[in-house]
Amino acid sequence: MADRSQITLYSGGHRGTESEFGMLAERWGIQEVNFSFEGHNLSRTRGVRVLNREELDKGNVSMEIVSARMGRKFSKADKIRKVIQSIFHMINNGYHVIAVGWIQPDDTVKGGTGWGVELAKLFNRPLSVFDQEKASWFCWKDRRWVEEAPTITDQSFAGTGTRNLTDAGRQALADLFTRSFGPESNG
Repeated sequence: MADRSQITLYSGGHRGTESEFGMLAERWGIQEVNFSFEGHNLSRTRGVRVLNREELDKGNVSMEIVSARMGRKFSKADKIRKVIQSIFHMINNGYHVIAVGWIQPDDTVKGGTGWGVELAKLFNRPLSVFDQEKASWFCWKDRRWVEEAPTITDQSFAGTGTRNLTDAGRQALADLFTRSFGPESNG
């Protein structure tokens, strides 16, 4: 088992799944970086990294590309664009991408979380999603979802997901941390 102090969670610090990831990282003694941008309110204050305009631009992508990849329309509002740009930094920095949400029939994941999942596919990263409707973990392998509970084994991982975290999703994350890192840290 890796030295927990050498592991970093990259997330967005939003309420729901990302906040839960952060609380678990803190309890297990894992470093936490939450990407944000000016004017954005987060639930987590630990490890906040506010991206400047130049950094946000590195994650810039056409909203038409995002809409096409996700198979749905997104607003072109500035805040949505900044969220999409900050998701790039989470996925670019965290090797194993772990999300909580709902896998759709077209193999995308519902909502903004889906963009992080699609980036993980594009970047060919290890990818795991806890589907709250099916109450099960799935990993992306050979261009399809395979039911399999993940373990975090790399020094960096991205944690993202729905704001509407269920009790089953919360328990799945706690079980993931225990499975990956052993008992909760006391210090």
